[in-house]
Amino acid sequence: MDKAKEVTNKIWDMANRLRGNMDASEYRNYILGFMFYRYLSERQENHLFKNKILMNTPENIDGINDEYRREVSGKDGSDLLAYIANSTGYVIGPEYTWKTIVDEVNNNTIKPDTFQQMLESFENNLKLNTKSIDDFSGIFADMNLNNSRLGNTTTARAKGLTEIVNLVDRIEYKDENGKDILGRIYEYLIKEFASNSGKKAGEFYTPHEVSQVLAKLATVSFDQSTLYPRVYDFTCGSGSLLLTLKNEIKNKIRYYGQELNTTTYNLARMNLMMNDVKYDHMKLRNADTLEQDWPSEINEQGIERPLKFDVVVANPPYSQRWDNSDRKLKDPRFKDYGLAPKTKADYAFLLHGLYHLDQNGTMAIVLPHGVLFRGAKEGKIREALLKKNQIDAIIGMPAGLFYSTGIPTVVLVLKKNRTNKDILFIDASKGFEKGKNQNKLRKEDIDKIINTYKERKDVERYAHVASFDEIKENDFNLNIPRYVDTFVPEPPVDLKKVAADLHETNIEIQKNQKELVGMLKELTSDDDDIMDGLNAIIKELEEETRD
Repeated sequence: MDKAKEVTNKIWDMANRLRGNMDASEYRNYILGFMFYRYLSERQENHLFKNKILMNTPENIDGINDEYRREVSGKDGSDLLAYIANSTGYVIGPEYTWKTIVDEVNNNTIKPDTFQQMLESFENNLKLNTKSIDDFSGIFADMNLNNSRLGNTTTARAKGLTEIVNLVDRIEYKDENGKDILGRIYEYLIKEFASNSGKKAGEFYTPHEVSQVLAKLATVSFDQSTLYPRVYDFTCGSGSLLLTLKNEIKNKIRYYGQELNTTTYNLARMNLMMNDVKYDHMKLRNADTLEQDWPSEINEQGIERPLKFDVVVANPPYSQRWDNSDRKLKDPRFKDYGLAPKTKADYAFLLHGLYHLDQNGTMAIVLPHGVLFRGAKEGKIREALLKKNQIDAIIGMPAGLFYSTGIPTVVLVLKKNRTNKDILFIDASKGFEKGKNQNKLRKEDIDKIINTYKERKDVERYAHVASFDEIKENDFNLNIPRYVDTFVPEPPVDLKKVAADLHETNIEIQKNQKELVGMLKELTSDDDDIMDGLNAIIKELEEETRD
């Protein structure tokens, strides 16, 4: 077991003991919130030490380097706070650094209202850098410090919070080689909370193995020389899918994400920053993707235009209801394709992502199987996508991969600038490791999908490259079994061999019965009733043997 996983297991065990009657998904906000606060505080101190502004007492304003003090005019530390805000995007005041809070907890001098003041101070200090307010504002809003399940009184709640502080402070952020593993610990914890949240987990977490498939598919043809590549997840959850792209793209990425659930949106902001994504390299937004088109940019002519992305990945909620009123027909995202039905927004999400895809970009999206064959409005959208030559591949995934649903899903790969008109179908539904509560893709399953996508050729009972004419003959129905025959025929029966085997079996039966009759005749007994019964059996067996 690696160090990050080992540390996570310890945290998880301790957290379960501490949370009492609080639901795991609720307790998550405190554990992950304090972890993020500690990260920000220590990151701020490291920045000040690196720039030789603080000496050996980073929690104390009086520890300012004398050379720096001569350069600032303020006596109260306000200039230092402004410097921190402009260089890090946020400020944690000296009286609320993580080290200060931990010292007060250990010395039993912390006041019941300290935690509330700590978070209020962080929020107020954001005014010192207006450029970063949107990136950090409200990020700790889900830490409800007045939650009665922490305790019935202010003092009891403060005690509950100090227990969490002690737990978070004991976390080792480095592995045996001194490498920072904080981001991986954070991701592991998100996964643990997801696995204990049932269907709610679908709102904020895509299993890592599924994220790997999407990230790899979306970057197969990515130009690694692209400077500042932009990636987008329009239902980004906790940001885990976006982060998976770090392993596939070499240059510094600009991350964009939109998320409807405010708690999950806050989690995504924390998650990306804890995984070394700078706040000014990410733009996340808390909004309804289908109701509010985003993002956009102003071009050189001063005209607002939709922002386009090199890579788009998404795992949106399946078959969700949405407002498909006639006013949406004017929306440029949908007007060339039509509107998805009111009770199934799957194609609405797909069209939003496609609208923001660059001409040379790739999009990979997870959707339910129904998008491949359902008719009416969805059939028309599907036909339009096919005639525009924008669907590149369809991969059928195993059932039971997600926390929120057990249904099998499909991954659709889309491109705008395709030269070939065929579509690759892959049936990967049987490649997985069965788990107790959830199935899992193995490395060999992921490699097989990606290699088949790259090679783009027929593989018996696994993949088929279908021409446009073949798809047209199927009335633009993309149901995978129409194109990939996974049926394994039974081996032919050798009737002569079966007859010979039966004959040999009958001979063996007769031989055994004769031996049994002989053994029974040798038996003697004083009990006439038993002998009569045995004789009856012997007679019956002799008749069967003669037959």
